[in-house]
Amino acid sequence: MSLRLFDSATRELRDFTPRQAGKVGMYICGLTTQGAPHIGHIRFAVAFDVLRRWLEAGHGYDVTLVRNVTDIDDKVLRKAAEAGEDWFALTYRNERLTGEALDALGVVPATYEPRATGHVPDMVTLMETLIDKGHAYAAPDGSGDVYFDVRSWPDYGSLTGQSIDDMTSADDADPRGKRDPRDFALWKGRKPDEPESASWPTPFGPGRPGWHLECSAMARRWLGDEFDIHGGGIDLRFPHHENEQAQSRAAGLGFARYWLHNAWVTVRGQKMGKSLGNALEVRHLLETTRPLVLRYYLTAAHYRSTIEFHPGSLEEAGAAVERIEGFLERAARRSPSHEIVAATELPADFVASMDDDLGVSGALAVVHETVRAGNTALDEDDDEAALAAASAVVAMTEILGVNPLAAHWGSRDGLSDAAAESALEALVRAQLDARQAARQERDFERADAIRDTLAAAGIAITDTPSGAQWSLARPAAETVTTEKKV
Repeated sequence: MSLRLFDSATRELRDFTPRQAGKVGMYICGLTTQGAPHIGHIRFAVAFDVLRRWLEAGHGYDVTLVRNVTDIDDKVLRKAAEAGEDWFALTYRNERLTGEALDALGVVPATYEPRATGHVPDMVTLMETLIDKGHAYAAPDGSGDVYFDVRSWPDYGSLTGQSIDDMTSADDADPRGKRDPRDFALWKGRKPDEPESASWPTPFGPGRPGWHLECSAMARRWLGDEFDIHGGGIDLRFPHHENEQAQSRAAGLGFARYWLHNAWVTVRGQKMGKSLGNALEVRHLLETTRPLVLRYYLTAAHYRSTIEFHPGSLEEAGAAVERIEGFLERAARRSPSHEIVAATELPADFVASMDDDLGVSGALAVVHETVRAGNTALDEDDDEAALAAASAVVAMTEILGVNPLAAHWGSRDGLSDAAAESALEALVRAQLDARQAARQERDFERADAIRDTLAAAGIAITDTPSGAQWSLARPAAETVTTEKKV
C-alpha cells in the first residue's frame, strides 16, 4: 500500500507522489510570534513532525522542511505597542520561546526556518511580477498599499470551494484604495503611528508586507516555484492559504501540489486561544508534565481530528507512556547488553495505519498490542519473543516521536546506563527473593514490609506466574528539571 494523504484542495485521499523521485519539499506555516506558544499553536508542528518522520523513515525520502517565522504583522505591532517595547524585541523573545517549546517536545528542527523580515526583496519581486501580469495594483491614493485583484484570477476560491461573490470583505488592510472589498493586501503603506523600524522602502512607497505575501515569497525562496506539500492549521485555509495559492499561481508558479491541514486543540468545545482566556502555554504545562507525556498527548490523535483538552488528558497520556516504558525496562533486563535496538522491519499493521493518511491512532494501537504481547512473553520467560517485541516498539515509537529510549528525553525518561541497571537489578532481586521467602514462611507482615519499602523507593512490583517482576514507577506529575523547562 502506498502512502495516501488527504488533500484539502481536492477534498479526497490521494496517493502521494513527489515531484522529484526520492525528495520531498514541504512548507508549513509557522507561528506569528506575538506571544508565547500554547499547545494549540504547537499541535501543527507535532503533526507535521510525524509526517516528516514517516516520509523519511517509512519511505526513505530526503525531506526539506521549511517552517517560517512571521515576525512582522499587525498583531506583532499591536502587542508591542501595548507592552511599550520594540516590536523586534517582542517577536525575538517569543521566537526563542517557540523554539524552546518545539525542542522540548522532540520536534526535529526545520531544514530552514526563515523570518519574514529577511525576505522583503523576494516579496517585492513577487509583487512586481503580479502587477506586470495584471493581477495586482498599487493604490491610486499614494498610500503605498498594493492589493491583489481577486477578480483577475478565475481560480480564486478553489482551495476552499467558495465563490467570490459569497466571500466577505478582506479586513487585512484599510480599504481606502481597493477596487473590490475582497481584494487583499500584498503590501501595506506605512502609517504615521507605526514605528519607522517596521517599514521597508519599495518602488510603491515605504511600508511592510502583507501576511499572505510573506509565505509565498519564503516558500519560493527555499523550495522553488513548485513543491510537494503545504501544511498548517485548519483555521489558515481561508483566507491565508487561499490567498497564498492565488497570488503564487497568478504569478506563474506551480506552488503546492498537496495541501494538508491539522485540526484544533479545544477547551470546552472552543478553539484554544489567548483572546478566549483558555490558552495552555507549553512552558507552564512543562512545569508539572514530562515533555514526553505532552508530546504523546499531542501525537495520539489523528492530525485531522480535534483534540478536546480536559483535566484528565495528560494523566491518561502519562499512563500510556508508563506502560511503554515499563515494558522496555523489563525487556532490557533480559538483554545481554541491557540495550534495546530498533527493529529494521516494522509491523505490517503499523505501516498500513501510517500509510493511510498518518493513522496514528491505529499505529499506537499496534504499539500497545506489541507491548502487551511482549509483557506476556516476559511472564513466560520467552526472552527472544520479548526482545523482538521491544525492538519493534522502539522502532515504532521513534517514528511517532515518543520513543522513551531516545537520547532527546534524557536518561530519566529512558533506561539508565548498563552498569547502574545491573546494580539496581541485583539489589531489587535480592529484596524480591527475601519477600518470596517470607511468603513461603507465611510471614506476610514481613513480605508486605519489603514490598512497601520497594514502593517507597519507586519500584513497582507485579506478581506473575513465573515470579515477581519489577519496574520503575513514576508519579503522575513530575517537576521537570531546569534543562527540560521552557
